Amino acid sequence: MPLPGIWYMTPRGMLGVVTPRDGQACHANGGTIGFAAASPEAVIAFAEAGIAAGGVAIEDPAGPRSTPFGEMHLAYLRDPSGNKICAVHRPS
Repeated sequence: MPLPGIWYMTPRGMLGVVTPRDGQACHANGGTIGFAAASPEAVIAFAEAGIAAGGVAIEDPAGPRSTPFGEMHLAYLRDPSGNKICAVHRPS
C-alpha cells in the first residue's frame, strides 16, 4: 500500500506529496529528488558514485524492490547537505 498522501503518476515518472516515513518533516526529509535510470546497472552505479562523493546510503540497499507501484530498481542516498536523492529504473 502506498504511503498516505497525494500521488500523480505518468509513464515517465511520479510525484508524491506524503508525510515522511519517520514523521520528522524538515528541509530534506519528505522531499526526494529522483533521477530516471536507463538500467538496473545505472541504479547501482548511481549509488556507488554517490557514496564515493560523500553521500550516505539510506533505506534498503540499492537494487530491485517490489513496491505498490510495481517492480523497480531503486537507490536512495542522502547527499552531503542532507538532501534525499534517488535513482529509479522501472523495467518495461
